[in-house]
Amino acid sequence: MSQIKQWFVPGRVNLIGEHLDYNGGITLPFAIDRGVTVKARRRDDDRLALWSDGEHVQVPVAAQPGEVEGWAAYVAGAAWALRAAGHPVGGADLVIESNLPQGAGLSSSAALVCGAVLTLADLGGTDLDRHDAAAIAQLAETDFVGVPVGRMDQLAVLLSQPGHALAIDHRPDPPATSDVPCDPAAAGLALAVIDTRTRHALASGEFTARRAECQAACDELGVEQLAAAPVDAVLRLTDPTLVKRTRHVITEQTRARGAIRALGAGAWTQLGGMLFSSHESLRDDYEVSCPELDLAVEVALEHGALGARMTGGGFGGGVIALVPVERAAGMAAAVGEAFARRDLPAPVVAPVRPSPGATLVR
Repeated sequence: MSQIKQWFVPGRVNLIGEHLDYNGGITLPFAIDRGVTVKARRRDDDRLALWSDGEHVQVPVAAQPGEVEGWAAYVAGAAWALRAAGHPVGGADLVIESNLPQGAGLSSSAALVCGAVLTLADLGGTDLDRHDAAAIAQLAETDFVGVPVGRMDQLAVLLSQPGHALAIDHRPDPPATSDVPCDPAAAGLALAVIDTRTRHALASGEFTARRAECQAACDELGVEQLAAAPVDAVLRLTDPTLVKRTRHVITEQTRARGAIRALGAGAWTQLGGMLFSSHESLRDDYEVSCPELDLAVEVALEHGALGARMTGGGFGGGVIALVPVERAAGMAAAVGEAFARRDLPAPVVAPVRPSPGATLVR
C-alpha cells in the first residue's frame, strides 16, 4: 500500500484590509486554529478519487475547466494548475476533513485548494516553495473554479506564523509579506469569530461586480491598481458608485497601515476603533455588508467589544470581534439573544488565535 501523506491547512481571518488584495493594497490576515485535513496516497491510474463528508467523487487527473463542479472542482483545479506550472501529478486517493464552516468568511475554499496543491505536489515528488504554492492555488480558483480571487487567502493559510498576523503588500508580484506580532491573549483580550450562519445567494455576483467597479475606477483615474489612487481621487470621479468604492479602498489602506502600527505598539483600543471604522466603510461605501452582519457588530460593541467588523467577502458569513476575555461569554450570549429575537439562525461564536500555516503532519 502506498504511503499516506497528511497535510493540515488552517482557515484564516482577515483582521483588516478587506477587499484590498485584488486592488493592490495591504491586508492583515492570520491563520486560525481550525482548518482542513487532507490525507492522500498514490493510485496506479489517472484518477483522483475524493471522499469528503460522506460524499465520494472521482475525476480524471487531466480534467479541464468546466468539467468538474462543486467542492471537487477545487481539487481538480489544483491538479490542473500544478500541471500547468510544469509539475507532475498522478492519480491519488484523497480523504478531506474539515472543521471550518463554509461561507463563514474563514476561507474554507483556500484551505481546501491549498491542501490539494500541497498534497498532490508532495505525492508527485515536488517540494513547492510556499509563494509558488499560493500562486498555483490562486490560479486553480480563478481559472479552473472561476472565482476571481486575489492571493491573500492562499498566502495567509500557507505562510502564517503562530502569534502573528501576516502583513501582505499586494502591489509587487509576488506579493511581499512580513510577520506582525499579534497576541491579544497577552493583553487579556480575545479575538472571536461570530459566524452569522447567513449565506446570501447574491454574494458571488456582487463580488464580481465590485471587481468590475474597481477596474472602472482605475480606468477613469489612470492607475493600474485602485489602492495606488491619490487621496483626491474621489474628487476626480463623477460616478457616485465609483466614488464610494474608491473611498473605501483608500481609507481601508490607511486603516491597514494603522493597524500594523497599533499591533506593534500594543495599542489595542486604537485597533478596535479601526475595526469598527472598517465595518462602516464596508457597509456604506463598499456595500458588501447585510443586516445580520450589522446586527452582530452592533451587539458585540454594546456588550464590551473594543471593535468589531465583518470579515470576508460579505453578504453573510462572519464578524471578527476584539473583546476582553472576561466579557467574551456575555458578548456571545447577547449576540445569540439578539438573533433569536429576530428569528434568525443561531450564530456560532468561537475564539480564534493566530496560528501556524499549513503543516505536513506525516
